[in-house]
Amino acid sequence: MGHDAFAHYALGSAALLIISALHVRPDQTVIELVGTSSVSRATTYRTLNRLAAHGLVQHTGETWTLAPRALEGFGIRLPDTGTAHTAAPAQGWDKVAEQHGTRGIAARRKALHTAERAAYQKALDRSAEHRSRAVVIVRDGRQVLVPVPRPDEIPPTWLAPDGRVLDPVTGRPAADWRVATDGRLILITPSDQRSYDELAAAHAEALSEWESVA
Repeated sequence: MGHDAFAHYALGSAALLIISALHVRPDQTVIELVGTSSVSRATTYRTLNRLAAHGLVQHTGETWTLAPRALEGFGIRLPDTGTAHTAAPAQGWDKVAEQHGTRGIAARRKALHTAERAAYQKALDRSAEHRSRAVVIVRDGRQVLVPVPRPDEIPPTWLAPDGRVLDPVTGRPAADWRVATDGRLILITPSDQRSYDELAAAHAEALSEWESVA
């Protein structure tokens, strides 16, 4: 099923079931294949005709069997019983996929899923960041947490042109701070492992302390 030849718009998954059923038990009628492959009767007819067009199956009367080397994806050229039509033999599973326009679809699907997983992991990484909404300054020998005017954004005056965080008092870059992708400040220190709720509580405490110092 991982091969492009068995993609939805190529031979399809039903073809793989029928090939497997004929491999286990050759010379089956359509009715017998419906039971051994668990494929509906209408789909079995369509799939057998599709496989026969590639020379992968052949029938004698009402019984069907795999063509020689069919499991390798190589069919044989046989005249269709009762008509002058001659089936074009398959030249390998890659060629079958190419004829149906599905070659490379598995690789494209895998690349898409990889990109989606990377985007999802990036979103998880952003949500796991420890965020704070304040800057620490030193006043009278002790550190004071300066809360932002609004808790949902960073004032533009706190951001340097190169994206660094500026101390609102000194105007110099704060080396221990950076701006996350959601616009919140992040304190870079191994000891800061607080959750967002804990940082929000610290923000409220800092606001109270700042007002008392002021």
